[in-house]
Parts: sequence; structure tokens; C-alpha cells
Amino acid sequence: MEHSASDSETEDHVQPLLRRKDTGEVQKAPACCSSRYGLAFLSCYGFFVAYALRVNLSVAMVDMVKNRSSVNNSSSVCPHHSIPVPKSNHSASVYDWDSETQGWILGSFFYGYILTQIPGGYLARKYGAKWLFGIGILCTVIFTLLTPVAADLGAGYLIAVRVLEGIGEGVSYPAMHAMWASWAPPLERSRLLTISYTGAQLGTVVALPLCGQICFYLDWTYVFYIFGAVGLLWFVLWAYFVSNSPSFHKRISEDEKTYIMASLKNELSPTTDYIPWTSILKSLPLWAIVVAHFSYNWTFYTLLTLLPTYMNDILGFSIQQNGMLSALPYLGCWLLALLGGQLADLLREKYLIRTVIVRKAFTIVGMVGPAVFLIAAGYTGCNYVLAIAFLTLSSSLGGISASGFNINHLDIAPSYAGILLGITNSFATEKVRKNTIPEWQIVFYISAAINIFGAVFFTIFGKGTVQPWAVQRIQIR
Repeated sequence: MEHSASDSETEDHVQPLLRRKDTGEVQKAPACCSSRYGLAFLSCYGFFVAYALRVNLSVAMVDMVKNRSSVNNSSSVCPHHSIPVPKSNHSASVYDWDSETQGWILGSFFYGYILTQIPGGYLARKYGAKWLFGIGILCTVIFTLLTPVAADLGAGYLIAVRVLEGIGEGVSYPAMHAMWASWAPPLERSRLLTISYTGAQLGTVVALPLCGQICFYLDWTYVFYIFGAVGLLWFVLWAYFVSNSPSFHKRISEDEKTYIMASLKNELSPTTDYIPWTSILKSLPLWAIVVAHFSYNWTFYTLLTLLPTYMNDILGFSIQQNGMLSALPYLGCWLLALLGGQLADLLREKYLIRTVIVRKAFTIVGMVGPAVFLIAAGYTGCNYVLAIAFLTLSSSLGGISASGFNINHLDIAPSYAGILLGITNSFATEKVRKNTIPEWQIVFYISAAINIFGAVFFTIFGKGTVQPWAVQRIQIR
């Protein structure tokens, strides 16, 4: 308890000092047309691409397997929701994959994704995040374009392609966290990072309904070609406009460069060679983020991968309706994450509320709230209006946590933020396959319980200031 009190006192002294410095000696650079917000929007576009490519198979899978008419019209637990639509185009190949094979295909992405989390953070710190992030997503784009060919060759080839996509995309969050360590002034972190990372929700919001329409009016192969082309355009923009840090940016103003670098000079380690692995792995505030991150991602990826299946197999929605309804939870998540980022920095900057209080409060709301509505969704039966409403509320409230534990790595150790995110994100892979309402109730109960546990653990052990081991090289020098 003495150690905890000491940390609290340290944060009370450090945070006002940082604010006086930011608002006094260092003039805040305007946000409009700034390079840091340009980076936020381009990285948002990057995460849009990444998540569109991640979820497109979840929708396309419904149209890729045989017996679609049976699945759409008679095999759902609840009555099928039919709407008058023109005859769809099913000229593309279909495959005789059973539910187990489909589960392996949908889950295979995450087997590759988990492999590059920690290496991604290390490589971004060592060699720079720009090209690691860019080439990682470019690899995902290329393998997405090859998906129809792989599917024709066989399920094994498609699984291999999805694993390779996951390997490429696995570096994205650690690399971007490492980049923000050099770009995000402390009192703008919530704003900048929520703009950046909510590209994931936006990509999901757009891809889910659009994939459904593409599958219906064209065929499922165009899902991968169209989003692959969108990804190629992003890479060209990223390569031209982005730099690893303000000091290397060709178009940044001197005022903005001075503002960013001065606001971060007391938080960053001056060397990329030293990594305090022992201190990192023994850090309780880091493990608080690990537990919260794992808990949140368990629920997020359960819904991300399986929501179209739930809409089809349980609620009885067609391929065309499926994507549109599956997107609603992520639309709410995107909106509340953006609003939450603005509110979090407002509370810290204007009302001088300590960072640790803001992070914990946003984590509680963003994890306990979703747990409540997730459990409720399991008891809606075939009332699809309530089911969709509760799932939307659950996912929407989850967006609040984007300004909680999700960016806390940058608060406790900005120099090693990419590595820390790689560690926490490595614990977030799971795969579930359920086909009845009671089985889905179990899925929702487990996810809710894990969410609540993560929120409690982070509330007890989370911190909001740079940890001593993260700046010890500066102190030695």
C-alpha cells in the first residue's frame, strides 16, 4: 500500500508540472492542417484497410459454401427474415466445407496475427515504424487479392493465405504505438490515438454491409478485389506523406516540430539499443494492461469473427441483410471511441483530472457496460430487434475503453509502447463455434465475465505515469 501511495503522490506532482510546461513554455501548435493530425487520419485509413480485409471473409464465407439456400432459408434457429430482392448473382465457385473447416478458415488469421505482435514492437522501435506498418498491411493486401485463387486450390491453401495475412497485419498495432510515442504530445494522446485506431471500427462498419451487397449483386470474389484495391491506394499515400518522427518529416512546420519534441523530451529514452526486458515483464501496471486488453479483445474478436454467423444461424438474416446489421455494433463503437477520446483529453487538460483516474474510469465504463448488455443479448431469444439493440449497445460502450487501458502503454512507458502493445495484444486470440441459443448464451456469459475481471484488475493495478524503468537510461545519463 505504501508503494501505491508513493506512485499516487508522484503522479499528483508530475501531471501539473507537465501541464504548466505544455501551456507555458511550449506553445501548443494548431491542430488544423497539422502533420500529427495528418498522421492520425492516414493511420485511420490504414486501420480501415486492415480491418476491412480482416472481416471480409466473415461475410463472404456465408456465400462461399454450398447449400446457401438451405442455410439462408430453413436452418436458422429463428424464423428467416425474408425481403423481396432481385435474383442474386452466384456465378462464383462454391465449396463443400463443413462447419469445422469454416471455423479453421475464419480462425486461421489469428494464428499468424499472434506471431508478429512482440517482434513487431521490437522492430518498430529498432528500425522505425513507418515501413513496418506500411509493408505489413501491404502484405495483407496482396494476400487478400490472392484469396479467390487460394480458395479454388483448396481449404488448406486458403488457411495458409489467411495465416500469412495475419502475420502481415500483426505488426500494425505495435508499430503504430511505437510511432505515436514520437508523435503524440501527452495531453493529445487520447484524441490522436482514438482518431487513428477507430479506423478499425470504421473499416468494420463499412466492410460488413458493403461485403454483403457485393456478394449479392456481384459475387464473393469481388469482395477481395475491391478492398484489395483500396488497400493499394492507401499504401501509396502512406509511403509518400508519412515519416517516422517529426524530426524527419519534410513538410512539418517548425512550430509543430518544436511543440511535439519539447512535450516528449522528458518521457522518451534517448537510445533504441537498451530494452529493460526484466523490468518490463515484472511491471504490474503492464500486466494490468495485459489482463484488460486480453479481456476486451476476447469479446471484440468473438463478435468480429462470429457475428455474421450468429445473424445467419440464429436470427435468420440473409447474406444481404447480414452485413448491414452486423455493422451496427461497430458504428456505435466508432462514434463513442471518437467522442471518448475528446472527453478524456478535455478532462485531463482543462479540468486537471489525473491521467490514471481518467484511464480507469473509461476502462470501467468501456468493459463493465458491454458485459451487462452482452449477457442481456443472450436472453432475447428470437426477438431480433432486442438482440441487435443489446449487441449494438454492448459494442458501442466498448468504444469508451479506447481512451482507457488501450492507450495506457504510452502513459507508463512511451519509449517501449510498441513492445508493450505487442505483449498485451499477444494474449488476445481465441476461437469459438456455436450453433444454438443456449450455446451462444455460454459464449456471451464467458465474454462478459472476462470483461468484468479485466476491468477490476486494471482498476486495482493500473498506473497513469511513466514508470521508473522506462526512463532509467535518462536518469543514468
